[in-house]
Amino acid sequence: MDFAWSEFFTSILIVSGISGILATLMVIADATIGNYGELKIAINKKKELTVEGGQPLLTALKNKSIFIPSACGGRGSCGLCKLKVDSGGGDILSTELPWLDDKEKAEKIRLSCQLKVKQNMELTIPEELFNVKEYKTEVSSIVNLTHDIKEITLALLEPAEIEFKAGQFIQMEIPEYDLTDEPVYRAYSIASAPSMKNSIKLQIKYVPDGISTTYVNRHMKVKDKVIVNGPYGDFCLRNNNRELIFMATGSGMAPIYSILLDMAEKGVNKKTTFFFGCKEKRDLFLTEEMKDLERKMTGFKFVPSLSRPREEDNWQGETGRLNTVIKKYLSDTSEVEAYLCAGTSVIESYKNALKEMGIPENRIFYDDFG
Repeated sequence: MDFAWSEFFTSILIVSGISGILATLMVIADATIGNYGELKIAINKKKELTVEGGQPLLTALKNKSIFIPSACGGRGSCGLCKLKVDSGGGDILSTELPWLDDKEKAEKIRLSCQLKVKQNMELTIPEELFNVKEYKTEVSSIVNLTHDIKEITLALLEPAEIEFKAGQFIQMEIPEYDLTDEPVYRAYSIASAPSMKNSIKLQIKYVPDGISTTYVNRHMKVKDKVIVNGPYGDFCLRNNNRELIFMATGSGMAPIYSILLDMAEKGVNKKTTFFFGCKEKRDLFLTEEMKDLERKMTGFKFVPSLSRPREEDNWQGETGRLNTVIKKYLSDTSEVEAYLCAGTSVIESYKNALKEMGIPENRIFYDDFG
């Protein structure tokens, strides 16, 4: 049987025509149905913004210099950008559901990175977020702390100083490059003391194919200009006389190091133990700085532990995971307060171990970097 070439080409033309019509309809729909025009956002019943409709609420607020924390850069994978939407939010989206409990749903809490501005809105925003600023900075140094963690120092250009509490974080803008076709934001804890107001230090661990960490490791250079905003977060030391336990892994050291530097400067000498977990000796860093803190703070002790030391490490210190190591050091937990910084699963294991040792959950604070 001869192949009907004319029918074949006719079919292609028909399919191409239909595709062209659908594409045209999508463009028209985007220009009409998706064009919401200018809309109003009322905030705390005392401030009103005029924004372009159709964009995520998180973006609309950022464009008006109101910065909402979002560790994942607006991808809906961190749950930090929650806001109270009193009206105009519409139905809760499926992408928001994993991050909202029943109480939050009843209180009209929404995920601002997922919710698009499609009608006039009324919001309730915590007053402290109005103190968050955007800063122009310049990379003044890049130091290799380990084989996969870099210390980035950002000198503030405009404004020239930042006010923050030890333990808080900033969001750093990553510009367009081969892994992203638009600027994105990622959250990083500040690893310097609040007294150092004209610059901030960050500890950034390389994650293969991570948009931000790949940029920092392969593209960032001294003298580069970087935009950040902040500060955010409440992973800060509570004001009491309790014994302190810090637990962290990898770049989770950053906020705890900031807190320890602040304590040393202020002469806080209450009993404090910092348990730091690594796989191998090459993952340890700032050990000399920790020894210096031990000399300055009579109540402070640094306890690193390697979970998988290599033979060539000749390691004489603690071994094993921190949720077992702490049991050797804690006997009376009646007046202990714990601060944890690690990934989600690690934090859960630490929390469970601490609760088994008698530390109630309301005395366990944590900074979860996913």
